Amino acid sequence: MKPIRIALTKGRLERDTVSLFERIGYDCGELKQKGRRLILPIPDAGLEAVLAKAADVITYVQHGVCDIGVVGKDTIMEYGGSFFEVVDLGFGKCRFALAGPVGKDFYDGYHRRVIATKYPNVASRFFAEKGMDVSIVKIEGSVELAPLLGLSDAIVDIVETGSTLKENGLAVIEEVAPVSARMIVNEASLKLRQQEIEKLIGQIEETVGKQEERI
Repeated sequence: MKPIRIALTKGRLERDTVSLFERIGYDCGELKQKGRRLILPIPDAGLEAVLAKAADVITYVQHGVCDIGVVGKDTIMEYGGSFFEVVDLGFGKCRFALAGPVGKDFYDGYHRRVIATKYPNVASRFFAEKGMDVSIVKIEGSVELAPLLGLSDAIVDIVETGSTLKENGLAVIEEVAPVSARMIVNEASLKLRQQEIEKLIGQIEETVGKQEERI
């Protein structure tokens, strides 16, 4: 039987997932010595790992070329898609936040606010729920620059420690949503390979639970 294919978000989430798999007892030697390879076996687990960018993880799972994916909740919130979100993996923790210049009241006055963000869908939903009509500007790089240059009144972005905001004269105005790594599953795969996938989910949930108990 062919291995279950799991798409991992390259970088920090990939490394944290490998650490999780090793705690379960999987041999991740191939993943740790990957070189430039993007598809690697985890033979004792019956898995095949595919290394991809976050948005592509969702695409591969949604289209069924990967059975499972590990991706941040931020990407899920921005792109959505047809899949099952099955486990909060407990790592990659940060938050979406609305942030702006220190000492300036974002909500003061009646002008239409301009918001810079890498996550236009998340920002649009956040302000729609508040009943606020805002103008969204999509930024690909350092979103903190936008209010400093006068392009926007505030930003919606991922915040971990807040140190980058502070160094650039910005501060959190309001939290939008918590973020962490999630496991997603293709809808057809869960039906066709239910026993194998549910076994993997069970092992992951047990290991994540033990980690949380230690913390």
